[in-house]
Amino acid sequence: MDSRKSIDLLESLPNWEIGTESEVPTLRRLYRFDDFAQALAFTNQVAALAEAEDHHPRIVMEWGSVQISWWTHVVRGLHYNDFIMAARCEDEFRR
Repeated sequence: MDSRKSIDLLESLPNWEIGTESEVPTLRRLYRFDDFAQALAFTNQVAALAEAEDHHPRIVMEWGSVQISWWTHVVRGLHYNDFIMAARCEDEFRR
């Protein structure tokens, strides 16, 4: 996916950013929670979404926060599906 298209898609996900990990573009967001239990529950919701789609993010969970990073391994970068999964994370967060 070219960088212009990524930027266009990112506009629909205002709390997300494009970064890099090991020179691979990633789509990432840090979510904040009031406690460990809420962060863990959200982590489990995202994990269930990922497993259902067979598309798995990097998830870093700590007390009061969860960082999600999406990218597509086979293209070593971003794919439309990464943006779809980020939007689905937003839906779960709003519930």
